[in-house]
Amino acid sequence: DAINTILKAIEIEPNNAELHFIAGVFYDDAKMADKVIEQMKIAIKLNPEHANALNYLGYTWVDQGVRLDEARRMIQRAVELRPNDGYIVDSLGWVLYRLGRFPEAVGYLERAVELRPEDPLINDHLGDAYWRVGRLAEARFQWRRALNLKPEPDLIPLIRDKLDAGLAAPSSAAVKRSGRNGG
Repeated sequence: DAINTILKAIEIEPNNAELHFIAGVFYDDAKMADKVIEQMKIAIKLNPEHANALNYLGYTWVDQGVRLDEARRMIQRAVELRPNDGYIVDSLGWVLYRLGRFPEAVGYLERAVELRPEDPLINDHLGDAYWRVGRLAEARFQWRRALNLKPEPDLIPLIRDKLDAGLAAPSSAAVKRSGRNGG
């Protein structure tokens, strides 16, 4: 399978950051988060300027809701390296969102949608950020747009729920985190 093939390539070239990055992506497809993190860390150690690995590891942590400040720093570096990559810019907006820094998140997510207008997840993220800053009509517009862009099947009911009911208020933990991590 793909994982065994890439692991054999790594045996031949253990210091190849790109091979470790690809292994991490394959592990992600196999839903093996610990291995994803391990491979991305190796890729970054071998090449600290590997924008995709910095972004992938950072976004993995954001998805897990852990190490958000460290994830933000890694993704910020990835954006510096690849400022016109819509996926990486989205990741920075999304980590800022998860930190409760909603106005800041909006700017990056708007930029990400400019760079990748056809991506349903990026449009969904922008909708969430718009909702948090009180731009409710624009939030619903983005969520409808995300649905029209044919998102992954598991995302469809989540977006429909947001269209019906909006978003619940952020938890007090997120607000406290925002205050501690702001700036």
